[in-house]
Amino acid sequence: MSDDTTREDPRSGAVADGHGDRPPVDAGSPRVGAPKAWASGLPAVVSTAKHVVRDSGPIRGVRALKLLNQPDGFDCPSCAWPDPDGHRSFAEFCENGAKAAASEAMPQTIGAEFFAAHSVADLAAQTDYWHDRQGRLAEPMLLDAGDDHYRPVTWNDAFELIAAELHQLSDPNDAIFYTSGRTSNEAAFLYQLFVRHLGTNNLPDCSNMCHESSGAALGAAIGIGKGTVSLDDIHAADTIICVGQNPGTNHPRMLAALETAVQRGATIVAINPLKEAGLLGFAHPQRPRGLLGRTTDLAGQYLQPRVNGDMALFRGVAKAIIERGAVDEDFVAEHTRGIEDYHALVASTDWGVVETMSGVQRAEIERLADTLMRGERRLVTCWAMGLTQHRNAVDTIREVVNVHLLLGAIGRPGAGLCPVRGHSNVQGDRTMGIFERMPADFHDRLDEVFDFRSPRAPGHDTADAIVAMHDEPGKVFIALGGNFAQASPDTDFTARALRNCALTVHVSTKLNRSHLVHGQRALILPCLGRSEIDERRAGPQFVTTENSMGIVERSQGRLAPPSPHLRSEVSIVAGIAAATVGDTSTIQWQRLADDYSRIRDLVERVVPGFDDYDRRASADGGFSLPNGAKERIWNTSTGRAGFGVAPLSVFEPTDPHRLVLQTSRSHDQFNTTIYGLDDRYRGVRGHRRVIYLNAADMAARGIKAMDTVDITSYWSGDDGVVEERTAARFVAVPYDMPASTAMAYFPEANSLVPIGSTAEVSGTPTSKSVEIDVARSTP
Repeated sequence: MSDDTTREDPRSGAVADGHGDRPPVDAGSPRVGAPKAWASGLPAVVSTAKHVVRDSGPIRGVRALKLLNQPDGFDCPSCAWPDPDGHRSFAEFCENGAKAAASEAMPQTIGAEFFAAHSVADLAAQTDYWHDRQGRLAEPMLLDAGDDHYRPVTWNDAFELIAAELHQLSDPNDAIFYTSGRTSNEAAFLYQLFVRHLGTNNLPDCSNMCHESSGAALGAAIGIGKGTVSLDDIHAADTIICVGQNPGTNHPRMLAALETAVQRGATIVAINPLKEAGLLGFAHPQRPRGLLGRTTDLAGQYLQPRVNGDMALFRGVAKAIIERGAVDEDFVAEHTRGIEDYHALVASTDWGVVETMSGVQRAEIERLADTLMRGERRLVTCWAMGLTQHRNAVDTIREVVNVHLLLGAIGRPGAGLCPVRGHSNVQGDRTMGIFERMPADFHDRLDEVFDFRSPRAPGHDTADAIVAMHDEPGKVFIALGGNFAQASPDTDFTARALRNCALTVHVSTKLNRSHLVHGQRALILPCLGRSEIDERRAGPQFVTTENSMGIVERSQGRLAPPSPHLRSEVSIVAGIAAATVGDTSTIQWQRLADDYSRIRDLVERVVPGFDDYDRRASADGGFSLPNGAKERIWNTSTGRAGFGVAPLSVFEPTDPHRLVLQTSRSHDQFNTTIYGLDDRYRGVRGHRRVIYLNAADMAARGIKAMDTVDITSYWSGDDGVVEERTAARFVAVPYDMPASTAMAYFPEANSLVPIGSTAEVSGTPTSKSVEIDVARSTP
């Protein structure tokens, strides 16, 4: 498979592909300078101010920022990093959060006139950045079969259309209900309740594509699929490992916590194939010294393993701990199982194998182990998609847990495991039941409270849902938030899957490419942003979210909505449910949508840990959910934490001369939302179709800096047939990274990720382990 013939599009300064399923190709060349050695500072303040004034205006924008992450305001729609328990800064946000809030608070709208003036083909020819800049969606829009323009539709007609399409399905399992991590707890709970009343567990979500591997690994090892630390633990740690993540771009507020830990004497260890500014140094933008460019050094040790070398690296750390006799024997004896098998496995692992598979020298690994063994062994390990999006992701995270178990570094102050979630409520959605394989006791409680028999057969996760839509025509796809066509792997395959549907429905705040990669019929249902007043019959409503550390907090919008036709996610879900399954003896959908406290009362009866939910959520600071592992209570089948004993593995290209590609974000984006075209910290501006390469790999291929190249990925499924996917016209940029390594931006490089290549156990697409080669583009 390869890119279609391209054509110039003078309106966007880009080259659009032939069908609009992929982002248009950037025209021209990027401006490239030296990568930065620290993050934030005055440039972050300037960038924030520019985006706020440009997107939402100084008055509305400043008001939004004053409410962002405040007890009486709204939760940041960007990442899920926790807020401080006590005093909060007047500016309790980062550059990314400010961009997200400013984008959402945009006062300009697009509705009937806009869509009448722009055909679907015209919109598809524009860039994702252009889509975001047009403004907020103002009213429900329908694309009928055979039409080339969206037209307005009433809310009631939209709900009836969805109900009619769902009723026409021969099996409720022919419907797919996707959820984005920005969805509130209240909307998520109502959504899964409707879907299970319909009769299916097809509830894929964005966690399937990012942190599913973390949940699978942690659930098996320690009995809970969430992290085990608080913000106070980060501050109190002796050592913090940041592995497979880039907080400067993806979780900037985390940098302030790392700075606090360093100032208290902690050592930060960065493990990342690329040198990233946000792991090297931090200039706090809310402090005078930071504004003056005076930085705090972060990483005391910076390891650059080969891509997917992390499992071997942590096995080497475990080997050094055991060889030095530094195991916490009392903890291991009282709280764990499987130590004998793990000892044998580590003893049989040769140091040469560890070095080869990790790409890191033994001396550096032993230095890291020495750091972990010092003092009271207050160790926190933080990770993100750099660990989770590989074939062996679950085994790799189990190896991280193994190191913590050896040291007893879990379930006590300053120590524990910290998967850093990327989307603001992806963890809360799972807690509310957005999962294709919820445990039996959750279904039992649903049945008891709502007097029906919920379906038990597992549903589709995200990758399986795409395959099902691709292979079987006529399905209905409904997305509660997100930009599915862009966020998913194998862009062309996913596009064909969506186009194969009878109906595609997207609940959205702004125009995105998923509205343009549609089924026979398509609906765009515009919703309120989290920053906006949600006025219902019972009065102004608030919703709740759960952050990365299991804290549930209130979020209440205070800005006037930009259009009177917007509905909340809760109201939209209730409208679809009422039209499709109708009220029951235990559920009156509109009554729940009129007063969200009624939804919270139902959650309290179904989900453990939500006792007195409405009152506790109303309090400033919210409340923490139960987490047995924090108390050294292991909710596993044996009542103990378990050592993982998987053999070492690492992703190897089938051809040793090829490279391993990982996808990543730029600094001017959040997930698929593109706020700008610059990657300030990596030194690249004005362009997104970039591939970062090791200089020696470039020289071996006769590629010079700024050459335009084509990237081809290779993957062989169970049938042994080699599949090739090509993405054309990327600009080659040399970067500090190990040999045989490459990096390109998500979603531009998603077309190279094979739909069939997923992590074992978790099913997460392997977006960080893609076998590629690169060649200069032909003129």
